[in-house]
Amino acid sequence: MTQATSWLSDAPWLLPAAGFIIGAVAGAASRWNHFCTLGSLERYFYANDSHGIKTWVFAAVVALLSTQLLISLQWINIDESFYLGSRLSIAGLVAGGLLFGIGMALVGTCGFGALVRLGSGSLDSLVVVVVMGLTAFSTQHGLLAGLRVTLFEPLTLELHSTSQSIPSLISALTGLSLQLPIALIISAVLAFWIFNTAAFRANHRSIITGAIIGLCVTAGWVITCVFKAVMYRQVQIESASFVLPPGELVFGFTASTGAIPDYGMGMVLGVIFGASAVALWNKEIRWEACDDARELGRHLTGAVLMGFGGVLALGCTIGQGVSAFSTMAVSAPIVFLCICLGAKAGLKVLVEGRSFWKP
Repeated sequence: MTQATSWLSDAPWLLPAAGFIIGAVAGAASRWNHFCTLGSLERYFYANDSHGIKTWVFAAVVALLSTQLLISLQWINIDESFYLGSRLSIAGLVAGGLLFGIGMALVGTCGFGALVRLGSGSLDSLVVVVVMGLTAFSTQHGLLAGLRVTLFEPLTLELHSTSQSIPSLISALTGLSLQLPIALIISAVLAFWIFNTAAFRANHRSIITGAIIGLCVTAGWVITCVFKAVMYRQVQIESASFVLPPGELVFGFTASTGAIPDYGMGMVLGVIFGASAVALWNKEIRWEACDDARELGRHLTGAVLMGFGGVLALGCTIGQGVSAFSTMAVSAPIVFLCICLGAKAGLKVLVEGRSFWKP
């Protein structure tokens, strides 16, 4: 072990510190451009404005290209990411994505957006983040885990010798290794859709925001891979995700077992800090809270749905929509579509005053 790697292994606190820095960059970029996933979907559904959605998709394309390039150069290996496990729960992904989308509509933003709003002074977002995180923690490790296992574990598919990445599934069928070509084809198709209008090409702020968020996701893979290689303790290969880490952070503050916070927990705090710094710089800090008990109830309900659904779906709008997408996991497009459908259903009730079930 070199002196540099020995120094890293003796300073495990550097992992959450790195997450904090990357999270601060992502939070600052999101606040700078007022980027919100639900707001982007709402403008797309009701105003035919695709700029926000294109920013989100561009972030995913940047993350995909940069991550797959590093993999092809053998600089990182993310095979141990939970997005690429051999167990595939289609039912869990679909149900989780739909529940998360509905909850997102009830809350008014996603997990990442709630952290950004919290950094800007939103106290109702504090409630959302804490309740969502604790629900996710319970769904993964606590009382709700029994419900998750009972309902969805029997429906899980075992892929045995292959991962659930799209190139791995194609390779298992054809014997061809096409990981980088597939990434390039997907990126080219999406880039054509993203930049096919002059209005978006001129929207430099959205392009910069998407690029920063995408690169932050790739940075997460690089950092956790480096620490995995040099540290003796178990390090999870992960990137940006904002459902379970807030719950782990709350649990760590209230019932610490002596374990050092991981990358995701540091990133949660970093997003809040980065958003707060930009809001302070622009003099946009506004202390806000729920107007009445009805609004608080809606936020609590949405947060519970986001926490439970986010664990079933193995991620959120950023976790699956960008991080998992960069790995080309088959779960990413499934969850992305279901989140959009769930958000549309929730918005039908809130905006249009209609039933979930009526077209």
